[in-house]
Amino acid sequence: MPRRDRLLAVLTAVLWGCNFLAIHAMLTHFPPLLAGAIRFLLVAVPTILLVPWPKVKLRWLVGYGLGFGTLQFAFLFVGLDTGMPTGLASLVLQASAPFTVVLGALLLSERLSTRQVVGITFAVLGMAAIAWQRAEHAALLPVILTLLGALSWAGGNLCARRAEAPNPLHFTLWSSVVPPIPMFALSLVFEGPDTQWQALSTVFTPDAWLALSGLAYVVVFGTVVGAGIWTTLMRRNPASTVAPFSLLVPVVGLSLAFVVLDERPTPVEIVASVVVVGGVLLGSLSRRPRRTRIQTETGASTGSDRGDTRPARMSSA
Repeated sequence: MPRRDRLLAVLTAVLWGCNFLAIHAMLTHFPPLLAGAIRFLLVAVPTILLVPWPKVKLRWLVGYGLGFGTLQFAFLFVGLDTGMPTGLASLVLQASAPFTVVLGALLLSERLSTRQVVGITFAVLGMAAIAWQRAEHAALLPVILTLLGALSWAGGNLCARRAEAPNPLHFTLWSSVVPPIPMFALSLVFEGPDTQWQALSTVFTPDAWLALSGLAYVVVFGTVVGAGIWTTLMRRNPASTVAPFSLLVPVVGLSLAFVVLDERPTPVEIVASVVVVGGVLLGSLSRRPRRTRIQTETGASTGSDRGDTRPARMSSA
């Protein structure tokens, strides 16, 4: 994975770590499912009017929109609204990384190096230690809902990988057209029209400014910028190489929750977070294929350089 792509992956992790504080602010005013519908609607309308079609198969666009958009955020928002601590949510949601690796190996036949397996194992163990420590203070249902959101994100990752969108940003923006209607329908069923109207009719009152600020951050940085970069990385690199960087998100999320929301990590959580970071770094490093001196001097190409063009493109800048 090129250094530039690693830096972009780290930047996305920081943006998404901050995203959890923005979601926390947004849910102070909006019910969770309605919040998700509004979040994607604000992206979908200008996308339909201004952004060209991403030139991908419709099934992969819908699959990504449902997985990454509708299901992930429906489960996450409801989990947060029912008592999931913000810092813990930022951690548990990153179970999408091992979910993606496993699904990529099973469904896309992606090969894992020993180094990647070891790195993912350490990262997952660190994440599990934090989850075990924090789960003592959280109800079981919110944790399960957040895990389902992580599994949905993993499914969306694979759809993005299979789509191979020529313009990942256009693909990401158009995927936002999928979630608003199903999320609004879910809100109508589970939250009710009275709750929806109460939130919308008071949206411009002074008490709602914090929620609107959070909504603006989630739309611009969490959706357009963050998901656009992530989709680009998933197109250029194997899913098993990109996915581990999502495990950096809980480190940012837990740190911000400590500073802003006074959610104090225990010593076990601090040590486990270090293990997570180490595992991500180890899992993201892949060895370059060695070339013999004869190949270097003659310029001969191996099968991986010539015949298997698709993986070669993925591993290059």
